[in-house]
Amino acid sequence: MLQLEGVRKSFGDTEVLRGLDLTVREGQVVVLIGASGSGKSTLLRCVNLLEVVDDGRITLEGEDVTDPRVDADAVRARMGVVFQAYNLFPHLTVLENTTLAPVRVHKVPKAEARERAMAMLERVGLAEKASARPDDLSGGQQQRVAIARALVNQPRLMLLDEVTSALDPELVGEVLDLLRELKDEGMTMVLNTHEIGFARQVADTVCFLHGGVVHEEGPPEQVLGDPREERTRRFLSRVHA
Repeated sequence: MLQLEGVRKSFGDTEVLRGLDLTVREGQVVVLIGASGSGKSTLLRCVNLLEVVDDGRITLEGEDVTDPRVDADAVRARMGVVFQAYNLFPHLTVLENTTLAPVRVHKVPKAEARERAMAMLERVGLAEKASARPDDLSGGQQQRVAIARALVNQPRLMLLDEVTSALDPELVGEVLDLLRELKDEGMTMVLNTHEIGFARQVADTVCFLHGGVVHEEGPPEQVLGDPREERTRRFLSRVHA
């Protein structure tokens, strides 16, 4: 589904990704962990072509999406992206937020977009909030709307960037439950999180990023339970502390 080969990305004199390699198979959930500044968010932004890589290659379903001739919008249309901040338009209703991209970007007829959006809001347990505005919702509800907005375009790949870090602790569970359900349905996902317990439950592969590369990767029971690398052990000890 997705492959990164030797990806490098710098901001000024700071090299954030330093020849990073990563492979994601269809239906796989890959969880990125690591300290702030290790490159997790930059990796996701490069995959979604929000950042232009300096070197290396990213392929999505066999297509080199780092080729400068590629249609970036067409590539992004195959992905759903959910950020730490919900990024909902406050002046639009929940339903309008969810139908905006299908109608404006994907040219889906309004009636079909509305039907698809209502089905997705039902899917995330928020159909009764369709006419509400984002400010009338809790943080957990807003994040679920953001996930529904990403899913309504029927993406092949979901990218999730610290989707629970802005939530109060009691609201984290409802978002994580939804992501578990997506995993069970076979959605391919790459996400970064500090929720180590969630990573242990949902990940097929855990990647520990350090210094702009994947420093250690493997099944969660190995990376999180018995890491081989000293840097991984130190990071996990700080998180648990």
